[in-house]
Amino acid sequence: MQRPDPDALRQALQSVTFFRGLDTPLLDVLARAAVWRAYATGAVVFLEGEAASGLYQVHTGWLKVLKLSADGREQVLRLIGPGEVFNEIGVFAGRPNPATAITLEPAGIWLIEHRAVRQVLESHPSVAIQVMERMADRIGDLVMLVTDLSLRTVEERLARLLLQTQGDVLVRPPWATQAELAARLGTVPDVLSRALRSLADAGLIEVERQQIRLLDRAGLEARAMLTL
Repeated sequence: MQRPDPDALRQALQSVTFFRGLDTPLLDVLARAAVWRAYATGAVVFLEGEAASGLYQVHTGWLKVLKLSADGREQVLRLIGPGEVFNEIGVFAGRPNPATAITLEPAGIWLIEHRAVRQVLESHPSVAIQVMERMADRIGDLVMLVTDLSLRTVEERLARLLLQTQGDVLVRPPWATQAELAARLGTVPDVLSRALRSLADAGLIEVERQQIRLLDRAGLEARAMLTL
């Protein structure tokens, strides 16, 4: 995978929430401190418990951030695609990586060194405030995930996930297998298959090989317990 021009990274950083408002020289500092890395499908970007090397920005490809149990079962915490940054907690909190990141397809990723990110934070308190706001949003997402896993059935969680689709068709990339979707919902493929079949039999969705078509959003909202 060809290494892109660092100018592309600088332009991408301008759209990152907590780097908005930085002037060009500071964005250049971050871009110059970035290391380009190319990964094959299924490659480990970083492991839980390792020292955080820096902040990552996805140029191309998709990956998942997950927690892994002792018996090898995955709980996907987040899917990350082009343009997104990740590993904020590891960098900004000065702690080891809190989870593991693995690529779902060939990916090109920029690693912005920890030292450069801290330099920007220390010299621009306003950026630090934006970082705290973003991390508060991330904590809110994790609280919602815990709520879903502990208080909602697999069918309810599936219905909620499908309702996040823009439009009425959820296109499934090649890596979005039953096993990957099950890991995202905190279950196993057999249970997920039964939930999909239940929603399909109720006329709420139509499951095809590479996509899921939403046929009845109101019905899905009822299954997701979003309506009384």
